[in-house]
Amino acid sequence: MSAPLRRLRETPRHLLVCERSHVRHERSRHAARVRGHAYNCRVSFLIPECGVLPEPLKSVTTDMGEYYLVKNLPLHELVAQEFISAFVKTGSCYALSYNTRIDQDNTAALLPTDCHSPLKHIGKLILSVDKDTYEELGLQGRPSRYSGKKIMRYIITIDLTDSAFHSDSKKYKRVLWALRDKKPLEFDFLLSWHHTGADGSTLMSYFSKHQIQAHQPKITFSTLRNLQCPVLCSNELQGKPEESCSAQELFEWLGAVFSNVELDNKSFSFVSTYCCPEPSTMMDQAYLCTITGFILPEKIIQLLDQLCAYFDDPKLAQWVTLTVHGFADSPVSWRENEHGFQKGGENLYNFVVFRSLDYWLQMAVGANDDCPP
Repeated sequence: MSAPLRRLRETPRHLLVCERSHVRHERSRHAARVRGHAYNCRVSFLIPECGVLPEPLKSVTTDMGEYYLVKNLPLHELVAQEFISAFVKTGSCYALSYNTRIDQDNTAALLPTDCHSPLKHIGKLILSVDKDTYEELGLQGRPSRYSGKKIMRYIITIDLTDSAFHSDSKKYKRVLWALRDKKPLEFDFLLSWHHTGADGSTLMSYFSKHQIQAHQPKITFSTLRNLQCPVLCSNELQGKPEESCSAQELFEWLGAVFSNVELDNKSFSFVSTYCCPEPSTMMDQAYLCTITGFILPEKIIQLLDQLCAYFDDPKLAQWVTLTVHGFADSPVSWRENEHGFQKGGENLYNFVVFRSLDYWLQMAVGANDDCPP
């Protein structure tokens, strides 16, 4: 078998990082982990032994916030001082190029201002560009970590909130000239802005001269009947033989549930031989909700808070899960960590919140990614 064909048959490397803590612990990093993962396209939560959502949880689920699609937006408009003052420096502004392929096309993303982050990944414009575009722009950058021996892709980072990045500075004029005059770039952008007390539709007014559409996340609810669920113990990440399943076994099981895979390993099934890990228990029903769109970390934190509040009253469920998938073609995964596609572009995380408010956090990436934080 030839080497290229053998590589195609190999399972690509992936990383799964697990950590355990308590939601109320003063050093818990659950909110920071959510805030650090800026670009999210799908959120799912699963509640065993639940038939109807409590009203507070349902309210948060159905109010995930509006986002916008702006067609053919010149990139230089995101470095305009008016835009920076109105959105980047006030609240959290998110932008991600839409329908661009991270391994083939030029892509762009605007990381939001995050006043909670000690790493100060604030108001940064990240460009992942091919070699020709990089040379034409003439802006300082670095080779992509996933270019291979022959460098064909570069990463450019522009700090829009740098004190030296103002309208009279040479640095600002150089960047504006490169993006507006020397090598004009246009993208379709997904945009959203989070600012407490402000109306997100301000973005729509600002870009009214462009083709802009408002969108709401799509929400689907379903009840799963007779679901075989793994038995979990909050203080046993690795699981215990004949007592509880491990975090990795749960992670794989969730993937099967979300993919509607039959879990009974019937002898006549040619689709899957997967079955629920043991020990397990049969649940009469489980509530599954999936939200798709351009979903902000601030909204995910609100949803996570409500899932924790689910246990304020006695419930049959021992635990709930919250799974968040990032965009496969985003230039970054967590914080400013460069993200690549290779064979799948995976970057996702999953919370398992127990009745005691202990939690597991599982963070996973594919082959072309740094280890999650």
